[in-house]
Amino acid sequence: MGLREITYTSIVLRLLLALLCGGVIGLERGMKNRAAGMRTYMLVSVGACLVMLTNQYVYDQTLAGDPMRLGAQVVSGIGFLGAGTIVVTRHNQIRGLTTAAGLWSAAGVGLALGVGFYEAALVAAVVIFLILTVIQHWDDKMRSKTRQVDVYLEIADGMTLGSLIRKIRERDMEISNLALERNGALANGARGMVATIHLKNRRPHLEVLEAIREIDGVTYLEEL
Repeated sequence: MGLREITYTSIVLRLLLALLCGGVIGLERGMKNRAAGMRTYMLVSVGACLVMLTNQYVYDQTLAGDPMRLGAQVVSGIGFLGAGTIVVTRHNQIRGLTTAAGLWSAAGVGLALGVGFYEAALVAAVVIFLILTVIQHWDDKMRSKTRQVDVYLEIADGMTLGSLIRKIRERDMEISNLALERNGALANGARGMVATIHLKNRRPHLEVLEAIREIDGVTYLEEL
């Protein structure tokens, strides 16, 4: 029971485990050069752990108040940090959701360690790490074979949208949600746009992109 109580040994153990778990969870984000990398995850986890330790200490000393009040503030407050990692690109693509969710999860691990719930915290840290690494490959594989592809493309000056739509349909595809770039024509006279391509038959996205690139008049194409 000693490790469940507030002692010097339990304090050191909880903070070190929070540091370790935060580092493990943030390792994958750091390797991908995300704004919130390994150090950020460590700080979130250790900070959340310290908040719970402080809350538990105050409650044990005063025997009054809500022992979960500070922890609840961490759960809601971490949203501000997570929101800072979410950005919308110029092509209206949302980035940073996984990083924000990872920060929130790291805070949860820190809270669990801070209150002495070692088993759940360690298992959760392993599960979160697997989600960010192993399961990501499955997710990428599934996304690469969906029947809907979001793309950004540029067409040469002189090519009409009607011509583009007809040529895409000739390749057993449909184009929808077409949105022209706000800046209008680019420096070379081309026009940029964001569109959703619907496939009649499921096939690899790389094959779809290659088929669209072969269309005469398409000067640039990338999947979003």
